[in-house]
Amino acid sequence: MSFTEKAEKQLKTIYGSEYEDRFKNEMQTLVEKWKKESWPETSSVTERNVYLITYGDIVQKKGEPALKTLNTFLTEHAKEEITDVHLLPMFPYTSDDGFSVTDYRTIDPKLGDWQDIERLSQSYRLMFDFVANHMSKSSSWFQGYLKDDPAYKHYFVSHNDAFDTSHVVRPRTSPLIHTYEGGKTAWTTFSEDQVDVNFRHLPVLLEMTTILLEYAQRGGTSIRLDAIGFMWKESGTSCIHLPQTHAIIQLWREILDELKLNTLLITETNVPHQENISYFGSGENEAHMVYQFSLPPLVLHSFTTHSAKTLSNWAKSIDKVSDKATYFNFLASHDGIGMRPTEGILTEEERNALADKVLQNGGRVNYKSNPDGSESPYELNCNYMDALINPEEDQEEDIQVQKMLAAHSILFSVMGVPAVYYHSLLGSENDYEGLEESGINRRINREKFEYDELVEELSSSSRRKKVFAGMKQLIRTRQSARALSPFAGQEILDLNPQVFAVKRTNDETGDELLAVVNTSNEKVEVRLPYGGRDLWSGVDYGESVELAGYQFVWIKNK
Repeated sequence: MSFTEKAEKQLKTIYGSEYEDRFKNEMQTLVEKWKKESWPETSSVTERNVYLITYGDIVQKKGEPALKTLNTFLTEHAKEEITDVHLLPMFPYTSDDGFSVTDYRTIDPKLGDWQDIERLSQSYRLMFDFVANHMSKSSSWFQGYLKDDPAYKHYFVSHNDAFDTSHVVRPRTSPLIHTYEGGKTAWTTFSEDQVDVNFRHLPVLLEMTTILLEYAQRGGTSIRLDAIGFMWKESGTSCIHLPQTHAIIQLWREILDELKLNTLLITETNVPHQENISYFGSGENEAHMVYQFSLPPLVLHSFTTHSAKTLSNWAKSIDKVSDKATYFNFLASHDGIGMRPTEGILTEEERNALADKVLQNGGRVNYKSNPDGSESPYELNCNYMDALINPEEDQEEDIQVQKMLAAHSILFSVMGVPAVYYHSLLGSENDYEGLEESGINRRINREKFEYDELVEELSSSSRRKKVFAGMKQLIRTRQSARALSPFAGQEILDLNPQVFAVKRTNDETGDELLAVVNTSNEKVEVRLPYGGRDLWSGVDYGESVELAGYQFVWIKNK
């Protein structure tokens, strides 16, 4: 099937009875125009790829663009470890720390400009954040809509009495429809300042496709599709994960494959596991990676209860997707630890126990209302290292550091590509000043730094120094193991209820690795399927090993 035929098929799925032949022709014209452009080559991901999740201004020097400062910091302190940099929204915005974009095509002047992006892309593969579902009410598009500019008349979704919204699923309790100046109304999934764009209007799809291609050409080797599940609105439905949304992503995948092979689409859908992985499509036609949202709360649960049984049972359901698609694994991010992905995995009692622990450790919890009037934890806001601490047991700093590294040994050993949040790499703590100043729970884990002060702390602060060194060693160890290819197979082993164990096998190279971690604070005797050298410590083990509390080993089969 030709590209034109594939595009036509997707467009017919998207627009149904509203489809016109000109839709295919206009999309074909757009793609033919982009074929004339010069496209940089990019390669597929391997065991060497490790993403850093970061804002563009995490480190700052007075009088210097923040992106330049970030480039300097990474080059001087993590050049050998970090290969891919996920820049959270780097565009002008009005709220939500970047996720209410006013202009998709301009770099926020506080960060720098496109030349700074170009310089960063010379040393690192870059992941751009595409906030495609919504944009700021202050954007020129929405302002044009409010002013009855004909060009933007259908760019947003206005209130319609005939549209049945009774089944709409959304992550907020704010009104679904807001009224703006002049009495104009618009659909707002997330907030009054974040207005959903109308993909039912073909010019919007064409414009958003153009922006996606601009990102790919300007250094985006990965494109994160933020909150993508809410993109299509259909009366009488949940308005989440609709077939039209999947078809749009599949269309974008086909266009990128046509123009810039190996540009990765990564979907962000903070929902229960089966809904989340639906964005793989067939495994070869939709997302290249999906965020593995169940991993953060399940790892936290394991180290909280000292039992790996739930994590292991869930991980047994994680199979190889294809040779072209895999999981985007993380433990911490700019948002909190989402609890919806544990639905059907953890009990309500277990979820509440994690929430209580986070509160005890100085974090915050966002709750959602249930139909029966009760409330359930929706999101845990806490630095991940602080969230891991069991107050009665983990008093010593060395134990806390070891626990943090043990948790990340799971992140780095399971199937997929690992992504490390900058505060996890830097061994940070809860930021109460940022929390109190803003009144925003998520700010507890979004602290920014002055460059010289951070560099000094990385050598003088015991916690930062130990975590930073340990995390970098973990990354280098992973990068040396061919068995940890993102596409290598995995088998979860039941060696001990307190132990998480995964065997990774690279069928192409024959490499095999056994990763075993003790999630408890007590010594555990474990019988292994084979002995070998631990890549982490360099120690040779036989077929039995005694693991100290939170100890982990990565044993390469002789």
